[in-house]
Amino acid sequence: MPSPLQTNATTKVCFVTVGATASFHLLLQSVLSDQCLLALQKLGFTHLLVQYGKDGQALWDEFQNRCPPDSESRHGLEIAGFDFNQAGLDEEMGLARADPSEGRVGGLIISHAGSGSILGALRLGVPLVVVPNPTLKDNHQEELAQELQKQGYVVASNYWYAALSVFRTG
Repeated sequence: MPSPLQTNATTKVCFVTVGATASFHLLLQSVLSDQCLLALQKLGFTHLLVQYGKDGQALWDEFQNRCPPDSESRHGLEIAGFDFNQAGLDEEMGLARADPSEGRVGGLIISHAGSGSILGALRLGVPLVVVPNPTLKDNHQEELAQELQKQGYVVASNYWYAALSVFRTG
């Protein structure tokens, strides 16, 4: 997948993943909200890259119509999205890691609370906000997120607090 972040200026990337197996429309709506976009802009982010999942295309299209590229409603953020990457998300997650040779300063990953995504993000050493999916039948994502926060690895959040949680990562 080619990088959607084509720029010569310094970039600060927030990467969001809602997961590949279960829909997480609540997280997608939260990170595409005006409140979250404004929070990212206030923290100096330049780019938002969203993996919106298998069932997120309609919500993504709705966002694109409501907030077209170059509109003020994007708060100066370059925003790109995709549904799924067969090869995994290592490359996309890596865009949130500082790389001075590519003009990137350290960013942020906001992830559903699936263990694979959490481990992938933790390996990069990038600040991580973990958001359990409340629509799943059992409570394993909530338990994992809370335990990892207790141990100091992540910031655990509910989807409705995702915008505020980005301030807790700095």
